[in-house]
Amino acid sequence: MQTPATVTTTAPLPAPGKLTDLEIKDAHLIFDSVWQDLEADFGRESLRFPKEIILLGGAPGAGKGTNTGFITQTRGLTCPPIVISALLDSADARALKNAGNMVGDREVVRLLLRQLLRAEYRDGVILDGFPRTKVQVECLKLLVDKMHALRREFYHTPLSIHFRQPTIHIMVLFVDEKESIARQLKRGHETRQHNEEVARTGIGELLEDRPTDHDETLARRRYRVFKEQTWEALQSLKEIFHYHFINAQGSLDEVEQNILRELEYQSTLELDPRTVDRLRGVPVASEIIVGARQELVKRLDAYELEHSELFARVTSFIEKKMIPIVIRHAISGVALINTEEAVLDHPMALAMLIDVFSERGYHAVVDIHKIEIPERVDLATGAISCRTKKVFRIQIRFHGSEIRRG
Repeated sequence: MQTPATVTTTAPLPAPGKLTDLEIKDAHLIFDSVWQDLEADFGRESLRFPKEIILLGGAPGAGKGTNTGFITQTRGLTCPPIVISALLDSADARALKNAGNMVGDREVVRLLLRQLLRAEYRDGVILDGFPRTKVQVECLKLLVDKMHALRREFYHTPLSIHFRQPTIHIMVLFVDEKESIARQLKRGHETRQHNEEVARTGIGELLEDRPTDHDETLARRRYRVFKEQTWEALQSLKEIFHYHFINAQGSLDEVEQNILRELEYQSTLELDPRTVDRLRGVPVASEIIVGARQELVKRLDAYELEHSELFARVTSFIEKKMIPIVIRHAISGVALINTEEAVLDHPMALAMLIDVFSERGYHAVVDIHKIEIPERVDLATGAISCRTKKVFRIQIRFHGSEIRRG
């Protein structure tokens, strides 16, 4: 008798970065429980979360603490960051962190959401160290969904200003494993030296001394926990929120420049849709400067080829009348010139003048001031006839001298 073949079916494995059904269920249970407590304790009308949330993640030693102040200044934030490790300061949490592990998701989400409701974070805040797990990522998505729902709920009420369009940035500072371990161990050495000096002199404050900063095995484990859990969690948000990958391998100046390049103008994604419609006709500066230098060169060549006589008169006026005045203001970098030069009456002359100064590295602004000058009086009627005097007020700005003063 032939034994029938056994057919085994298995559920497909989740794609990297994706939650299993069980993880999704856990995330919803955690979030729903935390949210219900918030509503019970504060009331829905008081669940006012920050307008902008910057989720700052990074490999151990990537410089999150070092660069937080610069990011805060760049985004115009006025409040200190929320550092998740500082929120989780219980004895149990500290023991887990010292071993290179992480605190449970429920405790992280509960403490964080309550902290975000504080008034000082209304305009925006940096979160240092969240999310670190896939469950925390799912809770973040649920939070943003709730923020949008609250905005819709209060949109046509007097409370609408407190429920603005949320903007979420994911910012990841990245260094490779070798650099991470080297920086962790260097930080540990410097921290220990600092704390010994504080203990000896009684001057200054003790710094947090992490066991992982003194043990290469623990430092390597901490980095791998980041790659296997936090990195994967943050990567899963790329398609949902503003995502900024920052190469943090270089010097502080290089990292700051990388941050600036990533945090470019994005108000169309941050403003209320009605505000966006109102401003749609005003171009963004970055759009109009693209190719500006090439356009300037084409205009100057056209002046020479198509309007050579007028262009010669304008450049002659600049060289003989304006440049001597500009030179006398070389230290301040600002020259103000009033002139009634007749050549400037030509419709193209002012454009030529501004373009010439721009090509030479100056910033020229022209204002036309008209003055009515009495010329004669009609004795029979008393009427006064005037002529219009046109004065061109030209301001030339440039980088002044670096000479020391005083």
